[in-house]
Amino acid sequence: MLSVSRYEGVSFAPGEALGYQPAFHPTSKIISISEIRRAATRIAPYIKRTPTLIDTYLSERLGANVYLKHELLQRTGAFKVRGAFNKMLQISDEERRRGVVAASAGNHAQAVAYAARILGLKAVILMPEDTPDNYVQKTLKHGAEVRFFPSLAYAFDAASSFESDGYTYIHPFDDRDVIAGQGTIGLEILADVPEVTDVIVSIGGGGLSGGVACALRSLKPSVNVWGVETRGAHSMAAALDAGRPVELSGVTSIASTLGAARVGELNFELAKEYLSSVTVVDDSEAVSEMFCLLDKAKVLTEPATSCTLAAAERLREKFGPDSHVVLILCGGNIGLDDLFSLRT
Repeated sequence: MLSVSRYEGVSFAPGEALGYQPAFHPTSKIISISEIRRAATRIAPYIKRTPTLIDTYLSERLGANVYLKHELLQRTGAFKVRGAFNKMLQISDEERRRGVVAASAGNHAQAVAYAARILGLKAVILMPEDTPDNYVQKTLKHGAEVRFFPSLAYAFDAASSFESDGYTYIHPFDDRDVIAGQGTIGLEILADVPEVTDVIVSIGGGGLSGGVACALRSLKPSVNVWGVETRGAHSMAAALDAGRPVELSGVTSIASTLGAARVGELNFELAKEYLSSVTVVDDSEAVSEMFCLLDKAKVLTEPATSCTLAAAERLREKFGPDSHVVLILCGGNIGLDDLFSLRT
């Protein structure tokens, strides 16, 4: 019998997801599959078509056919460029002349800076003062102007003043064009593994999980899309538990790139519509699986990525020999100092 724990208002049981089982309505138009297909065509010249490869070790370990979607090979080392390009390629000429602004402490910052450089736009990135130096340096390398704030919340608040000055705000997740861009990953998974039965995807603000789940379940409704968060960055689990988006009192997980204290309204609706569940795992599980992926699969991920393997372990009873399970490796931008500090 599974014991149920409470954590800052979030109830969950190991291997389960708050008892949450959404109804699936294939007629939903929250984000349409046509938007995602148009996004795929639009961004194709600017992104990498990343591979989805079966992994022998993980397949034997989980007793299923397990694949890794190597999105960490994407430009800037994470999936975020898909949404950034899709958004920026649709703004007007006048908006392009004025520039773009984004608030981020991680992969979104690099993505917006990179996309802006490729498209010839000015970019201002608003970062919290405790942003890891590797993220700051890579963002600066792409030519963006970086401004620091006491916290990410202050950075988000400051974005409105830049909008007032004419900058186009590129939201990291609560934007339909950004979500559609991230959803193109789902199209690639279906093309590479048409027999896919299950996909496990990380949730930060919910843009990646929402877009991917929409793409997959619009085209193949039988696919289960399992969301995963780390404890201390469980904003979607908290929202589903409460029945509405709620604000976490603080983000305490080491998975900093999952650090959205509140999910977006659109992202919440997509989760309710398309996700089969949300599993909350511990930081320690994510770190352990990060080193497992490095050792066995020879890929260096972030804890915000390796948590998918931790979730797969908890969900393993739902898989069998005929299952085709895809883990999305959404990012690999961990600095060496941070990596070594996590090694115990």
